[in-house]
Amino acid sequence: MLSESVRRHREAAPESVRVAVLTISDTRTPETDTGGDTIRRLLQEAGHEIAGSAIVKDEAEQIEARLDEFLADPGVDAVITTGGTGISARDTTYEVVSRKLDKVLDGFGELFRVLSYEEVGAAAILSRATAGSAGGKFLACLPGSANAVRLAMEKLLVPEIAHVVFELKRHR
Repeated sequence: MLSESVRRHREAAPESVRVAVLTISDTRTPETDTGGDTIRRLLQEAGHEIAGSAIVKDEAEQIEARLDEFLADPGVDAVITTGGTGISARDTTYEVVSRKLDKVLDGFGELFRVLSYEEVGAAAILSRATAGSAGGKFLACLPGSANAVRLAMEKLLVPEIAHVVFELKRHR
């Protein structure tokens, strides 16, 4: 059951937000980008607009450059990344995104890992999914697995993304 405050804020939130999707992978192509495809499909089904989409290699400079473009675009309200959140030497997304975040939404990563634990058990500790505000825009960082993306989108982002964007724009 939602509190009265949350209900009012959700009602005031826009029906649609403009989201850029960034896939980080050394191997994904437009044809094999299952994580990015899942994000785009679920957002569009919920009535949101895809403001941009790209695939970059898991290279910090490439990730940062594309994030900077999306975050600077006045036609983008939020950016969702997929991939590069693990702990292998090639996984650099978390480090790049962490430097961009002005305010971290700790609950996002915590809740995502709880939900992941219910599906994959202790392997959930390997995820460094995170989210927060970056330059007044919402930035969420998801794993590359289509199942993990689906979980985060259905349980956390689709229900709240418009509310988060509303809160970020409210006092600007």
